[in-house]
Amino acid sequence: MSGVNFKPNEDRVLVKPAEAEEKTTGGIIIPDTAKEKPQQGTVVAVGPGKKDEPVTIKEGATVYYGKYSGTEINLDGTDYLIMRSSDILGSI
Repeated sequence: MSGVNFKPNEDRVLVKPAEAEEKTTGGIIIPDTAKEKPQQGTVVAVGPGKKDEPVTIKEGATVYYGKYSGTEINLDGTDYLIMRSSDILGSI
C-alpha cells in the first residue's frame, strides 16, 4: 500500500501522522512553535502481533492515539510514529 520497506515487530504499528493544522477556523495562521502535535494518522505497516494477541488494526486505517504515544522515526525523508497497537485509542 505505502511502499515503505519497514515491518514492525510483534504488536507494533507504523503510523504516518496527519499534518498539523496550519490555521484556525477563524483564519488565523498558527506559527510552527504553537502547533499541536497531531493525534490522528494513517496506519502504514502492522507487525504480526504476539503469540496470543494478534494485531486487529489493518494497514490504511485512520487511527487516533494518545498525545505522547509512539516514537518518532524518519524513513526515506518521511516522519512516522512507531507505537504498540495498545496505544491506539480507536479508528474511523
